[in-house]
Amino acid sequence: MKRISGILAATVVLGAAGCAGDAEPVPAVCDSYAAVQNTVDHIRDTNVSENGLTALRPYLNQLRDQLHQLYLDAQAQFASQADVLRTTVDQLAADVRTANEAPNVTNLAAVRSSVAAVRSSAQTLRDAMASTC
Repeated sequence: MKRISGILAATVVLGAAGCAGDAEPVPAVCDSYAAVQNTVDHIRDTNVSENGLTALRPYLNQLRDQLHQLYLDAQAQFASQADVLRTTVDQLAADVRTANEAPNVTNLAAVRSSVAAVRSSAQTLRDAMASTC
């Protein structure tokens, strides 16, 4: 179970790059990104082997809301990348629900596959945002 926590945390890690603006106001997309990164840190620190998959639920719900805000903030400049990330996160959430209800090899493999898709789409969005944040 602890491995799933690590996989989930690694999935949505959008990178360690922070959003910073010198004297200019920080774009909303950068603030949204920072909130997502904070929640990902909490997910990474969650001990699933001791507390089960349900220990991730509050963080995943919070992350989903924050990703929705990031999606809204990024949509103007990064619509295609934001759309792909949203789709992959929705699929991951569905796969995690299924694996939680029936934790078998097939369902856990689906989670791993979704994790890889989210990681890839998050990296693509992060790369696109690099010049803004």
